[in-house]
Amino acid sequence: MINKRSWAILLICPLILAFTHIPSYKIARLKYNGGGDWYGNRTALTNLIVFTNTNLHTNINTQEAIAEAGSSTLFQYPFVYMTGHGNVVFSDAEAKNLRKYLLAGGFLHIDDNYGLDQYIRPQMKKVFPKLDFVELPTSHPIYHQKFDFPAGLPKIHEHDGKRPQGFALIHNGRVVCYYTYEADLGNGWEDAGTYPGDSEATRLKALKMGSNLLQFVFSQ
Repeated sequence: MINKRSWAILLICPLILAFTHIPSYKIARLKYNGGGDWYGNRTALTNLIVFTNTNLHTNINTQEAIAEAGSSTLFQYPFVYMTGHGNVVFSDAEAKNLRKYLLAGGFLHIDDNYGLDQYIRPQMKKVFPKLDFVELPTSHPIYHQKFDFPAGLPKIHEHDGKRPQGFALIHNGRVVCYYTYEADLGNGWEDAGTYPGDSEATRLKALKMGSNLLQFVFSQ
């Protein structure tokens, strides 16, 4: 668990925190109300963390934390992952808490596990009423970190033939939320063989893109 002093250091010097040998810290999965499966892709974060620690020399605790949308514990984690297939509901208090967290330097990655889109867009409008999701161009730095993705967000798990899109909420020039749609990165982060139709090469692309995301977050 990160203490207040460590969190302050994180906000001031994220690059130092991410790429030097310091005590391990955690990233979290967002628990939300509404009945959606917030707990989906159970092995995804752990596998991504192991891959990122190995390839980027980060020092992230391999055990994910759970943070509720309205909880003060949210502020203990620099990066929060959200996924699911179905309904999401943020109360006014939860939306206010998420906004405060993101404005304080936190980051939210929303990964549509198919079926989340129609629910998450109006809920994020509660969080940032004046911001709209904008699609990031393929030239954006998020696709050109340790690993290069010249075509942008990779397609990992096929559902209905739509192209993958990476959207962002940008506040005062900073990406505070990255939303991956029709890509299913989390499926690719799960244990090998979880989705027999997805190749190991595709799984590797997902892990590389996830590492890029973490590297971008800790250096933007």
